[in-house]
Amino acid sequence: MNLAIDMGNSRIKVGFFEGGALVRESIFSELSEVGEAVKDQLVQHVIVSSVRKTPEKLSAVVPITGKQILFSTQTPVPLQNAYATPSTLGVDRLAAAVGAQYLFPERTCLVIDAGTCITYDVVEAEGIYQGGSISPGINMRYQAMHTFTGKLPLLSGTELPPRTGKTTEEAMKSGVLYGVIAEVEGMIQHYERQYKSLTVVLCGGDAPFFESTVKARIFVIPELVLIGLNRILEYNV
Repeated sequence: MNLAIDMGNSRIKVGFFEGGALVRESIFSELSEVGEAVKDQLVQHVIVSSVRKTPEKLSAVVPITGKQILFSTQTPVPLQNAYATPSTLGVDRLAAAVGAQYLFPERTCLVIDAGTCITYDVVEAEGIYQGGSISPGINMRYQAMHTFTGKLPLLSGTELPPRTGKTTEEAMKSGVLYGVIAEVEGMIQHYERQYKSLTVVLCGGDAPFFESTVKARIFVIPELVLIGLNRILEYNV
């Protein structure tokens, strides 16, 4: 069994892979919990993508019989990276791109990761990662309006209000939610004009919202980053 570990600021997502297939996904708060969960299982190889500090000897926490990879922009990946500043590229963006290319080989993919930020990344059919765009996510838009004005309240949520808000809260939600839908649809339409055949792949915490509201054919794959990490792991062992 191989593990793909995606360590965010507040939680750790772990994919358990057998023979290249994702058999289980779990969420933990601390790395020690991962070690406890697999203490009686045979873990061969592990890859870790992290925005926080990880132990240099991961095997001290998670029992490993094979190779340990701390994923970074220096890690070899099965894509040609055309990004002008690869050292600044978020590893989650790169892992999602690898996952999309693995699931949809020889197809140009637009990968949309709808989380804290919304990222749009293009992987061409020839296996070339071209880069993309980064914009504020839904909660960040709410937070910005509250933070940078004197009276607007801090809101949250993705329940669609009337398009024409009759209260300040409705107006704020209308602006955020219909605005972000228009952004996503506009990005998809832009790349559909650029590429004759485009596959749109969506992941991230707000993916269910866009799946139900965006008027486009979309493949929703919540585990895309974990799948990409495992593909990178297999490429390096």
